[in-house]
This record gives sequence, C-alpha cells and structure tokens, in this order.
Amino acid sequence: MEHIVIIGNGISGVTLARHIRKFSDKKITIVSGETDYFFSRTALMYIYMGHMKFEHTQPYEDWFWKKNRIDLRKAFVQHIDTDKKTLALDDGDLLTYDKLVIATGSKPNKFGWPGQDLDGVMGMYHKQDLENLEAYAPNNKVCKRAVIVGGGLIGIELAEMLNSRNIPVTFLVRESSFWNGVLPEGESAMINRHIKNHHIDLRLSTNLKEIKSDSNGKVKSVIIEETGEEIACDVVGLTAGVSPNIDFIKSSNIETGRGVKVNRYLETNVPDVYAIGDCAEQHEAIGNRRPIEAVWYTGRMMGETLAQTICGNRIQYKPGHWFNSAKFLDIEYQTYGWVFSKPKEGHAHFHWRHADDTKCITIEYDISTNQFVGINTFGIRMRHETFDTWLTENRDVDYVINHLSEANFDPEFYSHYETEVLSAYNNQLQTA
Repeated sequence: MEHIVIIGNGISGVTLARHIRKFSDKKITIVSGETDYFFSRTALMYIYMGHMKFEHTQPYEDWFWKKNRIDLRKAFVQHIDTDKKTLALDDGDLLTYDKLVIATGSKPNKFGWPGQDLDGVMGMYHKQDLENLEAYAPNNKVCKRAVIVGGGLIGIELAEMLNSRNIPVTFLVRESSFWNGVLPEGESAMINRHIKNHHIDLRLSTNLKEIKSDSNGKVKSVIIEETGEEIACDVVGLTAGVSPNIDFIKSSNIETGRGVKVNRYLETNVPDVYAIGDCAEQHEAIGNRRPIEAVWYTGRMMGETLAQTICGNRIQYKPGHWFNSAKFLDIEYQTYGWVFSKPKEGHAHFHWRHADDTKCITIEYDISTNQFVGINTFGIRMRHETFDTWLTENRDVDYVINHLSEANFDPEFYSHYETEVLSAYNNQLQTA
C-alpha cells in the first residue's frame, strides 16, 4: 500500500490528509513536533484573551484521526534522504515513504539582533510561543511593559492580546506609517491613530538595536537604534514577518530558495516530493501574488489541490482572485482583488472615510477602462462571493460603487453610509 508522509500538521498538511483519505485507502502519516493534534493557529490569540480554551481550537475530536486511519507521529524531522526515501527523526527513528509532502509552515524572522534568544523573547506563531507568553506575561505585575518589534498583522494581534490584560505596550515599527508597504496612505494613517487611541505607544520609523539581559539571561530592556534610548521591559515580541521553516531540508537534494521550490502542480525537483502552504515557493509567481504566500486559506487550497494529484487526478494549483481579512484591534479589514499602497501605473484610487475615523473604503481601478481592480474595506463587512463574481465579470468601478449594498454583509448597517460613499465618488469624478 502506498505510504504518504506529510511533514507538518497545520492547515495545509491536515487538509491534504483529509482529502487523500476521502479519495483513497493509502497509508497516511503526519509527522509534527509542535502539538499532538491539529489546532487552528489563527485562534491562538483568543486563548490568551480568555475567549476560548486550547481544546476549543482543535476542530476534530481526538478519535477522528484513528477512525480515519491517519497516523500521527510526534517528532521533528532532522534529515530527508530522497534516494532511500527515508526521514531521520529526532527520536532516532527512520520513517520510509513512497510520496513525501513538506508542509512545515513558517517561523518568525530574526535579524541577528543581540539578545534575540533571551528568555522572554518570543514570536507569536507556535503553541510554544503562547505558553511562553503565559509564563512571562501572565499579568501587568509580572510584565510591567512589553515591546513588540515589527508592524505586520501578527504584531497588531500581539498588541491586542497584551492590551487585553492591561499590559503597557511599546510598538516599534520600522516604516514611517503602519503597514504602509501594503495599505494606501489614508488607511495606514487611520490605523496609526487607532493604535494610539488604544493607549499603545506606537513608535514609527524606529528600529531595534539590541535586547539587553538581566543577570539570569532574561530580557530587561531594549535599545532603540536611532536614539540610543533604553526601554525597560519584561517581554519582547518579534513580529517582523515570517519565513519558511525549512532549515532541515537544506542538507537534502530538494531545491530551495526562500522556500521549497515548486511548480504549478506543487511538485519539487525530486520525484514523489511535494510542498504546500507557507513553506512552498512558486518558481514563477501566480499573477500579482507573491511566490510564497503565508495565508491560511491558500494553505487549505493547496492541500485540496495536491490531494487530487496524489490520488491520480493531476491538477494545477489555481488560487483564483486574491482576498484576505484581518483585524486591527477592533477594526475589521477585508481586501478583494488588488489595492496597492500606491496605485499601479494607469490606475487610480477612490478613497472614502467615515467621520468616526474607524470605517473606510479604498477602490483601485483602471483609469482608461474604468475596470474595477480591487477593494479594501475597514469597519464594514463585505461578502467575498460578490466581489469574486464582480472581479471575474470584469465589472467597472461605476457598477461596483452603485451596487455596493449588494456586497454588504449587514445591509441595514450599511445603508447609513451608502449615499455618502456615492456622493463622495461622484464628487471625485467631477473634480477629476
């Protein structure tokens, strides 16, 4: 019986295993050293905030794996021998495979800062990070201040977590405005104000120089690169992005760049070896997407796609229109299609912001054809299916603006802004 071994029990690896089982009787083994069972990584923050317990983040009962004949091995892989088709595990065992799938996800970036491995320094990605945070920042008596380094989506989540326990936070962001490599200026500025309104000490255009230790090897402060200022703290969160978790692969014949290199079928350069999820790097990026996408839903889609291929129906990975969603403290953010921080050449932005400074919409469109390219919404929930359809139908921006109410998730709620958005759009057209 063909043996499929999957390294990693995140959303990609588990989706793959479930779908292979749906279509076949192949032997399936998932190897992971992180946790006994699959859990929802995006829910980690809610455990710390007291909204749920760890077991609530596990979508499947413990009996599910045995019933579906999916073997779980709790171990880390140290080396892959693709000639002999074996994996050397950290418990001394050798595991043989017929087909191998690498789904090892990401790890937080470290940039060689002095003190980056001290006690009390952590990312916010793994269950172990959550356990560390609980140990070093249980309350504001034990943790009198935390410093977060890096202004992405994980950074803002960690700030919200600490904020929920009234722990003062200093937030060091290298950019001149929050996440301005992704967000247009108006949105980024709104988020800056929103962070400060939550009494978070946001420091823009600020870099970390080093993390200082007390006599016991624990964090006691950080030093700011630009000013030399020392900020006393008990916890440092490193949230300056993530990178593929593939160090153990570099001694094998499998081709790597930043991630494990794959083609459109998620195949590596070695027969019978595949990679999916955050650790997979497309040779050629798909459309405007990045070659590596550390996004929950693309990981799930890759798992579904590869299961078809492994079960004899070889199909390409086609992720469709880009979308994503996140939360900036209490402002929900959604994006569909492409809205760049500065409009692409030949494109323009229409931007509307509500007077309460917590809701806004930015639409990117083609100036010559008026074609709708993408939308960002903050504080207003929109329907994914509607925008997906409009992007496929190549609708123009006038159509989208005039039909926004159809895309709205809370129509009664949205009716308050509808006329305002329309008149702002018409005003912009007249002045243009």
